[in-house]
Order: sequence, then structure tokens, then C-alpha cells
Amino acid sequence: MTKIGKLYAIGVGPGASDLMTLRAARLLRETDVVAVPEKTLGKQDSFAWAIATGAVAAKEIQGETLFLHFPMSRDVSITVPAWQRAAAAIIERLQQGLDVAFITEGDPSVFSTWAYLQEELAESLPQVEVEIVPGVSSITAVPAATGVPLADGEERFCVVPATYGIEMLPRLMEEFDTIILIKAGRMVEPLIELLEPMDMLHCARYVSYASGDNQEVYEDLRQVPQEHRYFAMVQLSIRGRKGRLRHGKAA
Repeated sequence: MTKIGKLYAIGVGPGASDLMTLRAARLLRETDVVAVPEKTLGKQDSFAWAIATGAVAAKEIQGETLFLHFPMSRDVSITVPAWQRAAAAIIERLQQGLDVAFITEGDPSVFSTWAYLQEELAESLPQVEVEIVPGVSSITAVPAATGVPLADGEERFCVVPATYGIEMLPRLMEEFDTIILIKAGRMVEPLIELLEPMDMLHCARYVSYASGDNQEVYEDLRQVPQEHRYFAMVQLSIRGRKGRLRHGKAA
């Protein structure tokens, strides 16, 4: 009986290829199959692949390159069958004894396509050995771009998808010092409408393509142009507990 191959979930980082880890680069060179998520079926349009091949040239990747379609949709009648087909393609190779490396932007454990695959594989091939290789997340790449710390001392931060959570912001701003809003590109105007009456607009910084050559940072949401609304996040820094460890009370 053929031994089942090993599955790797590899985070390739937020955009800059030289932020990809040494372990990720080694596994891309050594693994039998590199599975790559693509947005459009058959187009090989993969941000994760662009990041990975910026660090490890495609000619250095000796194994099979397997593109898997992950449609950009909220319609479960579209997404779930696609995830199942992706899982089946990986399982087919694992059952042949091949090791498979699935790459994903950022970190596999943070708002990643890996989560969809992991759930499908847990049901269909629960005995497979899985190793998750962490990567630099956009959640830390964004404060690196803005120069504003995510948290220090006794501060607290949270991460919320902007497309689902801006109605929670007034409550979250009472509880957290920094709020990272992911998928914020389409939510710029609603954020302005919410934050401006609260006199909190000055706390918001907008970053698109964090760490990449095309990174854009805006300290005023009103200045964000329509064409820069991709791979976008907003860092909302209230930081009410800043200085507590230094001075013994909130600054």
C-alpha cells in the first residue's frame, strides 16, 4: 500500500518576495507538487504565486505546479464545489505518495484560502500529516508601513473584516487601542461617514499592497483614490492606554 504523502500549508508573506521565509523557499524547491490558488479558472492569476516566484524562480521549482481555482464569490453554490474540487486534486496526489505544498498569501492561519482546504481535507483524508509553515502577515506588514505600533505595554488590538464589521466600530473603539480593518478597499466612504462625526478620522491610516513595490499609504482616508482600492487595509489607532507602563496610568 502506498504511503500517503505529506501536506504543507505555506505562507508566502504579504507581498514583498524577500519577506518569504527560508523554510518556505526550501520546501518550494523540494516538494513534489506545489499547489497554487488562482482567482480565475485557467488564468493562473495568483498573487501568492507571484510572491513565491519572486523569491524562488519557477525554473528552480522541480515539482508539478498545480493551479487550483478559488473563485472570489460569497455564493456557497459556487465556492464550496470549487473548494471540494481543489481538495480532491490534492488528495489524488497525496494518495500517490507525493508531498504537496499549498501556498497562500500572508500566513495560512490568518484569513487564508488554506482554511477552506483544511476543512475539506479534514473530512476527506483525516489521516494526512499536515505541517503549517507560518508567513509574515499583512496584519503586521501594515503597521510596518504606517510606522505606528500595533500595540505595546497593556494595549489591546483586534482584527475585523471591514466588509462585515464597521457597524461594530463604536463599540470596538471603547475596548481596543488599535483596530485593523482588512478588505477595506470598498469601505472607504462608509468609514469616512462613520469616523468623521466622531472626530476619529485622524486616527485612520490606509495601506494598500503592504510591503510590495506598489505599496501606497494614506494618512487621510479622504485622499484615497478610487484606483488604489486593492489589497487594502485600514489601521485605526486610538491607543488610549499608551504610556501606562511608563507613567503608571493611561497617557
